[in-house]
Amino acid sequence: EMLYEKYVKLRDEANLTDYKVAVDTGISKSTFSQWKHGKYTPKIDKLKILADYFGVDINYFLEE
Repeated sequence: EMLYEKYVKLRDEANLTDYKVAVDTGISKSTFSQWKHGKYTPKIDKLKILADYFGVDINYFLEE
């Protein structure tokens, strides 16, 4: 799974939108859009924020 697909799975399971996640985490909505279109790959600090936000271990995003 791609990183973005893992994020989408968590987001959808939590019944959230990119906008809501952006507001709650401080990661801009445009970042998610660029990520979706493959123009951006999140750095570890952003992945850590998302992992904490969704209550998963950062390894959820990092493992293949």
